[in-house]
Amino acid sequence: MQATFAKDISLIKNMLTIVGIGTEIGKTIVSAILVEALEADYWKPVQSGSVEQTDTQTVQSLVSPLVTRTFHPEAYKFEAPVSPHFAAQLEGVEIVPAQIALPATTRPLIIELAGGLLVPLTPNFLNRHLVRQLGLPVILVANYYLGSINHTLLTAEVLDKYDIPVAGIIFNGQSNPATKKVILDYTGIPLLGEIPFYERLTPQIIQAEAAKIKQNLINYNVCERKNK
Repeated sequence: MQATFAKDISLIKNMLTIVGIGTEIGKTIVSAILVEALEADYWKPVQSGSVEQTDTQTVQSLVSPLVTRTFHPEAYKFEAPVSPHFAAQLEGVEIVPAQIALPATTRPLIIELAGGLLVPLTPNFLNRHLVRQLGLPVILVANYYLGSINHTLLTAEVLDKYDIPVAGIIFNGQSNPATKKVILDYTGIPLLGEIPFYERLTPQIIQAEAAKIKQNLINYNVCERKNK
């Protein structure tokens, strides 16, 4: 199996969708690092759970305040930490997929999904449908745990089946070389970086990780060199 790579900068346009292999994988951490690396805006179309401390607020607290950027408001925000389709039902809200549109910006944009690729936003509209609707390539975020090979390969199969372009993969957590090798060899997805486990994240850590990942983004044409 070989995933569809998005190496053409005209296709990327510095706008990327962050897709995890499941929940609590580290998408928000990776999003913050990419927002810092690309000096990008951030947008989470659907927030489910943690309304008092949303993922948008978490990213905002971790990136440099010295860079001009916009944290675009969620299209939908729900209190219950459950699947968005169920959270919407609990609050008597109808999610209308057609109303989830890319925010206007002239800057790079990092988009973080709510959960994995097959999480339902409505009973008939999954995150994979949203990715196709937005029309942007994805960066896959994987974590090292028992079962992560299966979950990563399943996600890669779905991306490949629906011809969703993949810019690369980022691993999060304590490294497992054997797991990483199987995933990379089987999928052929470019490795953009590995984020080690941190007990506590700080803006300084995010800046350091962003500096490391940015060169890989440049090498794979996922972002443009400045002043070239």
